[in-house]
Formats: sequence, structure tokens, C-alpha cells
Amino acid sequence: MHHLPYDKDLRTFSQYLRTNSTTAEILLWQQLKNRQMHGFLFNRQKPLGRYIVDFYCKDLNLVIEIDGDSHHTEEAELKDALRQEILENMGVYFLRYDDMQIKNEMHFVLLSISSVVTNFRK
Repeated sequence: MHHLPYDKDLRTFSQYLRTNSTTAEILLWQQLKNRQMHGFLFNRQKPLGRYIVDFYCKDLNLVIEIDGDSHHTEEAELKDALRQEILENMGVYFLRYDDMQIKNEMHFVLLSISSVVTNFRK
């Protein structure tokens, strides 16, 4: 597993984001922390490249992003797509969920993540 570069100047902001998480981020973190997802370690608000991702598993090179209302404008969707493309070109795999999926369909989200994690292990 190679080390992905990150902008050290993002560390302070990522710490701020961790202490000011959205409800959906908190709910998903409760399911991912302490290696609850098949024993894999996830970090939250992790700097990667010039960006901060919601959740990251280094062993799988897996990013999980939660899109709230601010992500549903045309401009935000274009920025998200470009950001995702840049990170995917660094070898990162993405899972993206809507804020409301986390809040209302957690079981589906966890099954989806579990399926991806299980397939990575093979």
C-alpha cells in the first residue's frame, strides 16, 4: 500500500470538521469506528491530496462520502465529480451516499459498505 500525499495545512481544518460533524456523519461514524466494519480501521475527516474526505480506510484505499443538501446544486456536483476524479486517479475507490440515506436507510448503507469491503478482501 503506497502512502497518499496530503496538504499538511488541512490538518487544523480536518480537526475542526471532526468536532463539528453533521448528524449523518455522526450516525455513520458510530457504525465504522473501532474497526466495527470487518475489522478495518476508518478515519474521519481525513486529508487526502488537497481535499478532506468524510471517511477513509487506508488498508482498502476506500473513501466514503456523505452528500448533504449543499452538494445538490449543479456547481457543487461538478466540484464533487472533479474532486472524486482527482482522488480516483490517485488510486482511491469511492462510495457516496446521500445524507438522507444515512439517516433513513442505515441498514442498506451498512450492507452496501459491507459488500464492498468483503469484495476487496477477496
